[in-house]
Amino acid sequence: MLIGELATASGLSREALRFYEQQGLIRSRRLANGYRDYPAETAMLVQYIRTAQQLGFTLAEIGDRLPAIWDAADPGPALAQVLAVKLQEIDARIAALQALRQTLAERVATDCPLRGAAAAA
Repeated sequence: MLIGELATASGLSREALRFYEQQGLIRSRRLANGYRDYPAETAMLVQYIRTAQQLGFTLAEIGDRLPAIWDAADPGPALAQVLAVKLQEIDARIAALQALRQTLAERVATDCPLRGAAAAA
């Protein structure tokens, strides 16, 4: 599948696909004329990458974790583990943001919201 065909199938631009390839997320072989030729399953892989991004994974995280998932004899448990770790990270960020929100709410309720910051420093 040529890059234009993959772009049409995946809904991504050619530039985005080239970037994914630079990052090692997808692979192509070069034809004699220099064109990129992608295996047919690359379209499905690109959809998985986009879904992972929508779930909060960065491209670096996807690149780090994808090979272990694809190489696993049964990818289901490997994927479930990756998702569980991401869920824990999100829960930790939510807790930190809730604590920050509480601190800000307390500061807003004071006469001088910055006074608490100066005293804590």
